Amino acid sequence: MTTKAGLFSRVINALIRSLLRMSGASLSPETLALSNHDALHAALDTIHRDQNFNHQHRDRLSGLFELEELEVSDVMKHRTVMRAINADDLPETVVRTVLESPYTRMPVWRNSTENIIGIVHAKDILRALAEPDIDPQTLDVVKIAQKPWFVPDSTSLKDQLGAFLKRKMHFAVVVDEYGEVQGIVTLEDILEEIVGDIADEHDIEIQGVRQEADGSIVVDGSVPIRDLNRALDWNLPDADATTIAGLVINESKLIPEERQAFTFHGKRFIVMKREKNRITRLRIRPVDETALPAE
Repeated sequence: MTTKAGLFSRVINALIRSLLRMSGASLSPETLALSNHDALHAALDTIHRDQNFNHQHRDRLSGLFELEELEVSDVMKHRTVMRAINADDLPETVVRTVLESPYTRMPVWRNSTENIIGIVHAKDILRALAEPDIDPQTLDVVKIAQKPWFVPDSTSLKDQLGAFLKRKMHFAVVVDEYGEVQGIVTLEDILEEIVGDIADEHDIEIQGVRQEADGSIVVDGSVPIRDLNRALDWNLPDADATTIAGLVINESKLIPEERQAFTFHGKRFIVMKREKNRITRLRIRPVDETALPAE
């Protein structure tokens, strides 16, 4: 009997073969018949060496392969940038926060952002306000909020995607092995790993990223390396760090001071702002190889 996990893998592999066909790749009957994940990965590696291979197709294919290799912690929104609601705020403040947020779902906390007690949906706020006996001054956001769903940060994206679909849910709170809140993950976060969310490689549409007139990129330290790589067609390593600030710390082996600069992976990283031990803003520009001193 085919297990759910086995069926899910077969569906993913079928999607990979479909994307390979759509990319215009010439596949042999043997490759088309492959069901082994590693064998398909090897086939993709061969095709990647083709200079004419469309990088958007490449990213989508890589995203499918990496559903098993990546963990929830690789794509979650970290707690330091997580938008959330204080359950003890005045009701009108809560309503304004929810309605002004670009997100439809937000966690609700009490006493500490580490203590998530619920998840509120904007439509539930609007539905409650439509009741004749409720107004922004009497709204109780805790009663409206749904029970939070906590998931381990080590969960693979493939397993988390399956869990989202099984539960018919879109939002989960991510915790570490000690049960401490690390961030949030959504169904959309995982789907974007497959299909991407950047329409054009020259249009930077990531929150916390800004293109400067001089060609440099100003980046919040919390921006994921993977998002930058996908948006700008870069190839910065993300095996040992998730965010761009983490990459600089990992490469420099220290907590840099403001205005310190480092060069690695073909880029110049300049620390623009630091708060306590966190790098909060960086400027990145390509290295001018001709300007480097001869060794």
